[in-house]
Amino acid sequence: MKKLPIVLLLIAVWMLQSCASKKDILYFQDADSYSKEAIDYENSKVQPNDILNISVSALVPETAIPYNMQLPGNNVNMDLDVLKLQGYLVSTKGKIVFPVLGRMDVAGLTTEEIEQMLELKLEEGGHLNEPTVSVRLLNAKVTVLGEVKMPGTYTFTEQNITLPQALGYAGDLTINGEREDILLIRDEQGTRKIMHVDLTETDWFDSDRYYVQPNDVIIVNPNDAKVKSAGFIGNAGTVLTLASLVLTSIVLITR
Repeated sequence: MKKLPIVLLLIAVWMLQSCASKKDILYFQDADSYSKEAIDYENSKVQPNDILNISVSALVPETAIPYNMQLPGNNVNMDLDVLKLQGYLVSTKGKIVFPVLGRMDVAGLTTEEIEQMLELKLEEGGHLNEPTVSVRLLNAKVTVLGEVKMPGTYTFTEQNITLPQALGYAGDLTINGEREDILLIRDEQGTRKIMHVDLTETDWFDSDRYYVQPNDVIIVNPNDAKVKSAGFIGNAGTVLTLASLVLTSIVLITR
């Protein structure tokens, strides 16, 4: 029985080490010291396998018909999946095939830059008088993995979404998520880079990590408390059960 207090002490120490502190859980802990900054909306650049919806109009609507993808049926109620099938798929070499104008390089350009490029080509080439071009990305998506409530791949139709918004799509981090080191994997013009984000701070708000880019992958690793509790001793209930067995065994042995 003399060993009983030692056993209980060891169990208590282990349980304390497996707990996450308030400092490890709260978001944006330095928010009070954050100064106002002008928001810089950064448009994403088109990548291979993106699907673009491109519509062209002109002063005389009939003249723009050859420069638009001809969609079957009533276009008013067109489903997004159907639009994707009828959209312009960017090839692995960053090209699309546009009516009349032919093959064009679009990878590395924003949708606004593609609009300007097409308007210039259509007008200077004598195709249309004062054309207006609208370009939208149809398959923008972000993948969220790890310690979130609903990991998966999520599509979005907004021009810009933030990292907190993307995590919100996945139901937010679980209590076991590592908030101080979120991994953000991004492909840019054929180069892959990995960035780190500390959700307990705000110093990354004005960086290129704040806005999510299409095809980004966000990974939330488990925190120390989750790692320490993994394996044979999985949770507090298991610890209590194990402690009960140890105490019962000690009592039976020492009778």
